[in-house]
Amino acid sequence: MTDLPEIFDRIAPRNGEVRQESTIVPKTSIAGSALIAVVAIMAFLGALTTGAVLLVAGSASEWQSGVAREVTIQVRPVSGRDIEADVKKAADLARAAPGVMEVRPYTRAESARLLEPWLGTGLALDDLPVPRVIVVRLQSGQQSDFKDLRAALTRDVANASLDDHRGWITRMRAMAGTAIAIGIAILVIVLAATVLTVTFATRGAMAANRPTIEVLHFIGATDRYIAREFQRHFLTLGLKGGIIGGGAAVLIFLLASVLGDRLVGTASGDEMSALFGSFSIGWTGYTVMALQIALIAAITAGTSRRVVTQTLAAVT
Repeated sequence: MTDLPEIFDRIAPRNGEVRQESTIVPKTSIAGSALIAVVAIMAFLGALTTGAVLLVAGSASEWQSGVAREVTIQVRPVSGRDIEADVKKAADLARAAPGVMEVRPYTRAESARLLEPWLGTGLALDDLPVPRVIVVRLQSGQQSDFKDLRAALTRDVANASLDDHRGWITRMRAMAGTAIAIGIAILVIVLAATVLTVTFATRGAMAANRPTIEVLHFIGATDRYIAREFQRHFLTLGLKGGIIGGGAAVLIFLLASVLGDRLVGTASGDEMSALFGSFSIGWTGYTVMALQIALIAAITAGTSRRVVTQTLAAVT
């Protein structure tokens, strides 16, 4: 068993000595370093997940707003009808609809090029009934009366159909919602793993410092004082681990944002921009990550205090 003078020497200075204030739990230990590493990993995974969720949510919002601001009209070629006259009539009807900002009919060549990703290039499409496409852009924050426009197209241009992309918007919302739900589930798992890790670490620290705790009780220290000392110790460890892990995640997103800016105008940059927008989470994202680091530190400190309080109540 640890010698009593040695314990007193740890928690209080000898007569005539001027020493810095000591803590119950040693500030530097193998267990403490291991806990910092584990908290850093958890904070890194949590911050990385948070950033990914913010990117998906932002990109999905941009996709939905972009798709919602456009509708397309397809005019199918029909034997005995003048396709050019039908396209012009459909475009005129679209321009007359409320909330429409721009109407752009595609030429036959432009409509044919839309099929190249599926049919390839160099094919003769003159004999195929390739529909003509009319892109209708809506004013921001407004929606056209699709019911009246559909009725007008059915009445005056029977071989035309209108697609408002509602099916795509629904799928985008479902995809974004699923991604966000998965991200939240991962965050919950990370926080739960952090709580369990801190719980075991706190119990291990209490077992290692049991003689010191017994002496503190003997000289009149309260459970509240002991719990506060453990809480302060693990708060420091949580902050160190959170800053290391969260800082690494922030650095990754900063580098990705710089790389995305340098790839602007290139093929790979355009693909990344189409998938992730600007690949930047903005100041809002970095603020959320900073709050998440503080949350992990608070959870670490709160968990240790709860475990210490429950353990001391059970043995006293």
